[in-house]
Amino acid sequence: MRTPLGLFITIGVMLLLDTYIFQAIRTVSQSLSPKARAILYAVYWGITALAVISLLLFVYTDHNFLGKRVRTYLFATLIGLGLAKMVAVVFFLVDDVRRIIQWAAGKLFFSNTNAERMSGDGISRSVFLSWLGLAAGGTLFGSLLYGFSNKYNYNLKRVPLSFDNLPASFKGMKIIHISDIHSGSFTDKKAVEHGIKKILAEKADLILFTGDLVNDRAHEMEDYMDVFSKLNAPMGVYSVFGNHDYGDYVRWPHKGVSKEQNLENLKQVHANLGWRLLLNEHVALERNGEQIALLGIENWSNKARFPKHGRMDLAHPGSEKYPFKILMSHDPSHWDAEVKPKYPDVDLVLSGHTHGMQFGVEIPGFKWSPVQYMYKQWAGLYEDGSQKLYVNPGFGFIGYPGRVGIMPEITVIELV
Repeated sequence: MRTPLGLFITIGVMLLLDTYIFQAIRTVSQSLSPKARAILYAVYWGITALAVISLLLFVYTDHNFLGKRVRTYLFATLIGLGLAKMVAVVFFLVDDVRRIIQWAAGKLFFSNTNAERMSGDGISRSVFLSWLGLAAGGTLFGSLLYGFSNKYNYNLKRVPLSFDNLPASFKGMKIIHISDIHSGSFTDKKAVEHGIKKILAEKADLILFTGDLVNDRAHEMEDYMDVFSKLNAPMGVYSVFGNHDYGDYVRWPHKGVSKEQNLENLKQVHANLGWRLLLNEHVALERNGEQIALLGIENWSNKARFPKHGRMDLAHPGSEKYPFKILMSHDPSHWDAEVKPKYPDVDLVLSGHTHGMQFGVEIPGFKWSPVQYMYKQWAGLYEDGSQKLYVNPGFGFIGYPGRVGIMPEITVIELV
């Protein structure tokens, strides 16, 4: 079998990166006995060998080899290991740049400069930065491994929202907002059922799902139809499509199913679940003789790599007569790009999509994730005048089978 050039390049980069990091390991292990160093070096290069073998397995075996669960964790571990090494390398590069500058200055201005002079019994900056880099990389890798245990750790978040124009009959209404189920990533049905039980225990008036039911293919829901069909509420369960629902990230046909047929199949999945899928349209919600509008559009993103199937020009007309409007739109970039400038009468937008990158920090008074450098609104509540946006960081997961800091969320919105 012919080996792809890209695979050669990837393995080459991995080995160069490992060789570079190995220099730091040699630096910090000088005080160890020869036997201890030999064991440490053997373990290090053994892990590198396993990483290369694992990569080859992913390239040359199909998805049934090792099974979905093992392949998922193995792939995530490889990615996590690579990220941890890149973080460590940043510190080593800082040290190398420092030494080059020190060496150059010594050549230019001094006759005999010892670039690594020790001061008393202190530690040289080279050893310090090597330790710091290894510690930073190890901490990141350890947190990613720990995050595997958090992927079904559903966080119930209560969000009271106040609106002056909300009809009196809807005050106190409880809405469950979930997003990004990504059923194709699940490997523990009982854990998912636990999340559904949490939702049902809230006895919400309305349940809203804002897209990405599957990773790519409608059949991913087959094993979970009985779980998610349990979701019900007096005012109904409504849903919209997210970017993954269109099957844009796989080759078609798949097992004789075309991309177009897959989308039709997914529409039927929503119907079989008992969910009302909103496709660029609105419906009236009635309570005690008063009405508000619920709008739902297909995916609309202000990011070039994601589709713009959403049509507010179809969903909004006719909703003007309702005093209060909720819009379900998968991608939060839609809020700034179109909703606020063109539809100021939309009171509340519910979105998902970002997952909070499944990695970050969320504590009272402080919230951070790398995804915030791509999305201005990425998790939680945002307000601009009378308009509000809530971004749910997702019920499920994709790619990395875990969560670090940003937990899977079930949002309980109460209109007050």
